[in-house]
This record gives sequence, C-alpha cells and structure tokens, in this order.
Amino acid sequence: MIALSERMQAVPASPIRKLAPLARAAARRGVHVLHLNIGQPDIKTPTQALAAIHRMEQPVLSYSPSEGNLSLRGKLSSYYAGFGISLSPEEIIVTTGGSEAIQFAFMACLDPGDEVIVTDPCYANYKAYAAICGATVRSVPTRIEDGFRLPPIDAFEAEITPRTRAILICNPNNPTGYLYSRREMLRLREIVLRHNLFLISDEVYREFVYGGGRPYISALQLEGLEENAVLVDSVSKRYSECGIRIGAMVTRNAAFRAAVLKLCQARLSPPLLGQLVAEASIDVPKSYLAEVNAEYRRRRDCLVGGLNRIPGVFAPMPEGAFYVMVRLPVEDAEDFCAWCLTDFEYEGETVMMAPGAGFYVSPGSGKDEVRMAYVLETEELERALVVLEKALAAYNSR
Repeated sequence: MIALSERMQAVPASPIRKLAPLARAAARRGVHVLHLNIGQPDIKTPTQALAAIHRMEQPVLSYSPSEGNLSLRGKLSSYYAGFGISLSPEEIIVTTGGSEAIQFAFMACLDPGDEVIVTDPCYANYKAYAAICGATVRSVPTRIEDGFRLPPIDAFEAEITPRTRAILICNPNNPTGYLYSRREMLRLREIVLRHNLFLISDEVYREFVYGGGRPYISALQLEGLEENAVLVDSVSKRYSECGIRIGAMVTRNAAFRAAVLKLCQARLSPPLLGQLVAEASIDVPKSYLAEVNAEYRRRRDCLVGGLNRIPGVFAPMPEGAFYVMVRLPVEDAEDFCAWCLTDFEYEGETVMMAPGAGFYVSPGSGKDEVRMAYVLETEELERALVVLEKALAAYNSR
C-alpha cells in the first residue's frame, strides 16, 4: 500500500459528523433521527438573498478578485460599523467560509512546530486546521460547573512557550455558548500584548447574543491590538446560508493581510454566486435578525430548561450562539451517542448528538459530555427531550 502523508494521520475526524453513517442507517430502518449534532439552521434564508441569484445579469460566471468583490467588502465594512468597528474595505478579505479564514490565518502566523492556545473545549475543527499547518494546539481548561468562563490569566501563562504564536477564541463560543465579558477580553488583550501574540477571534455568532446584561465585545474593539487582532467571520449562520461558503478574515495588520492574500491568489477566488447572495443578505432589515435571535432564545430556553429537568443531566445556560455542552449520567458519551443510533428508538424516533470528547484538546476530557445544537423547532426539541430521557433510562438499565 502506498503510504499517505504523516500530516493527514495527525488530522482528527470530525466529532460532529463521524456518527453520520449510523444516522443514515437508522433512517434507512425507518427511524426518524432528531439532529442535535450539527449547527445547520432550519430558519429560512432571507428572500432578498435568494432573489439576488434570479436577478443576476452576468453573462459569464467569472473569477472574482482573490480578496473578494469590492462591493461585498464595502457592505461588510458598513455592517461592522454598526458594532462600532471602523474598517475600510481593504482591511477585509473574503474567504470560502469562515473555515478557510481560520486556516489561512493559521498558515499566515504558524510555522510547523509552532503553537496556538485555545480554551478547552473548543470548536473541533480548529485542531484539524492546526494539524494541516503542522502546528500544535495547546489548551487552557474551562469548567462546565462555572459555565465555561475564561480561566485566570495564570492558566494562559502556564501554556505559553517560545513556540507560542497565537491565542484563538470563539466569541460567542462554539461549542459552549459562552459569551466573553469586557473584563475577560481586556485580560486577553493584556496577555497578547505582553507576549507579542496574535489574537484570532472567531466571531461568527455575534448576532446570537441573548441578553443577561453582557454585551458582545469584539477583539477589533480593543485599543492597542491593531497589529495583533485577527477577526474571523461568516454569513453561514447569520443568514442561514451555510451552503454558499462565504466568510471573511479581517485585520488592520497590513503585513498579515498581504500574507493571506498570497494564499487567496493561490486558490484563485471565493465563490462568485455566494458573494452575490451574501451581499444581498447584508441589506435585509434588522427585523429579520431580531426575529431569528428571538427564535433561538426560545429554543435555548426550551432545550436547556428541559435538559436540567432530566435526572442526572446538567447543562449551563448559554449566553450566545446556538449550542450547549451537556453532562450526561453516562461513563462514555460517544458510546451512548452511537447506541442511540444503532440500538434505540422511542415511538419511531431517536436523537443524534455530538460526543463531547471530540471538542477537547486534553485527552480524557469531556467523556461524559455531548454538544447539542438547538437548531430544531421547539416542538421537535420537546420530543428530543422525551426521547433522550427514555434513552438514558434504557442505556443505564442494560
């Protein structure tokens, strides 16, 4: 057999999608699978976005500029201004989804053997992007008992080595739903400046903040980080258009942008049709995003409230995004998640969840946890809660 690269052996499988074959098999058996495993919104894409495709008059579907269409970057500049973030279109690079923005950011600042620090748990694919670059992910643990809030600065100091080049956060957080406070963001600013690091801030869920007195604070709102802060963005979740694959990498650091632009030129251009849809989406009335926010808040309250009424289950209340990490009364949550798809159904239904261990960098962490995405309507979430409680009882009584 011809050997594959060592790099690919280091790339982990996605915990979000690894059980998908089991779910498809369950569906073939006639079982209705309630998908809580993946952040695929079911809310309709804005009609203005879909109409942009029908209005398109371009006779040739050509390449766009490698950094993205100027008209889209201009619209994004105006969008960020609504959050008090002043940017020129030149400081915005359009990418093929937020995933490419993260990977390009890693490639711009990480050499093989370099390190990036994340909070644990983190979005699982961060580990894959780092492995592709030959970099190492180091983690600072957070605790489900205190809602996954930012640990003391000393915990970050303990992980910093001469090979550390960046700290990566997700705010609001995927998978925990945690929202960083201004005080926490200022603590990150302090350590980034002290050690001359990049702060890569994945902020794709900024429109999904649910109150409680804590506002969304962007890394680009912090003074003194003009050379350090790199923002990652995406329209996928904001406008329910994951399939158009449009994201952005935003920084005031001109040298960083020049490095990323080389990568953009090598992949030629971001999707043309996706850019047209994204540009039209930015013009949707604010009422659309307000209604979407209210709907996700209802879903959050339904799911998290119901989870905490199940014996032995604990779920901290998320302040943003549409995910929650959940502790279950099982020893091996991955085995339980697989069993739900292979061996269990209740009234013709079962639940699919993402095993929590896959979101942790530290081995052995999160074995009794799962991540759930509240991207189903409340009636389906209520059914999922019933099915989950029945599944736990059956699994633990085997």
